[in-house]
Amino acid sequence: MRILFAGSPEIALPSLKALAARHDIAGVFTSPDGLKGRGKAARPQPSPVALEAERAGLRVFKPPRLDADARQTAASLGADILVSVAYGRIFGPRFLALFPLGGINLHPSLLPAYRGPSPINACLLRGDRITGVTVIRVAAEVDGGDILLQSAYPLEGGETAPGLGEALGRLGAEILVQAVAGLAAGRLKGRPQDSRQASYCGALKKTDGFIRWDRPAREIERAFRAYLPWPGIYTRWGERRLNILKPAVYTEESPRPAGEGTSPPGTVLALDRTAGFLVSTGEGILAIQELQLESKKAGNFKAFANGNPDFTGSLLGGTP
Repeated sequence: MRILFAGSPEIALPSLKALAARHDIAGVFTSPDGLKGRGKAARPQPSPVALEAERAGLRVFKPPRLDADARQTAASLGADILVSVAYGRIFGPRFLALFPLGGINLHPSLLPAYRGPSPINACLLRGDRITGVTVIRVAAEVDGGDILLQSAYPLEGGETAPGLGEALGRLGAEILVQAVAGLAAGRLKGRPQDSRQASYCGALKKTDGFIRWDRPAREIERAFRAYLPWPGIYTRWGERRLNILKPAVYTEESPRPAGEGTSPPGTVLALDRTAGFLVSTGEGILAIQELQLESKKAGNFKAFANGNPDFTGSLLGGTP
């Protein structure tokens, strides 16, 4: 099987490696180099898929758009099938017509749940107990193609977005290899998705990480795990941004801090010698062990308390 692989971020690497070990990778489409660093120090940074493909000696292409030039490049490669993993571009009918077996896509959710660009973050935000991966036919409707294979992945409740991405990347590579083999043998048939059951998730924004203290503590903690490494979660202490780097739901039965249940959400109620700063929320208490004030180094709650004795008793919040 001759494959045109399309992908960019790290979650696509296991699939690229697994397919390259079994099939002929005619070429790799990936995103153009981005800039890493700031100002004059910024340098072009290839995508993780580009770096891996180049190490493996594969032909790498970085079209800025899937236009006529990109289609001509793809046609020249003579691939039997297009395999896409987190490429981030929409393939039109003229592009898909270049491949005798069409195109397939690996999506890190149990479709039709969480169609869109941030399914891993979305399932963590909601506190789901199960997620998974799906291989679908590439279709006109984004993430709406026929389902070829699915595999579930149970969640224990402490996963972070990077860790879950790694796990789903490995699981996805396994079923993607199965899907390619099944299509090559002509024995794999798709089933339509039930669009009535579909849910959607949008692209992450910087302001998504702004803490709404009127939400339950458990939701804020889930947001921390979902928004690693970006955009992270943060609040404001006065006019300054305060990044929350290690939160947990406070579960101690006693002693409970004074002001619990009566102080406004976002109030720093107390400093617990073990748990850290205790902050009131819309439901429960959030314990903060590590934090970083704008323009300052990150540190644990003890160091922060020493340098900011007026923090306990203050009110966090403001606007993004």
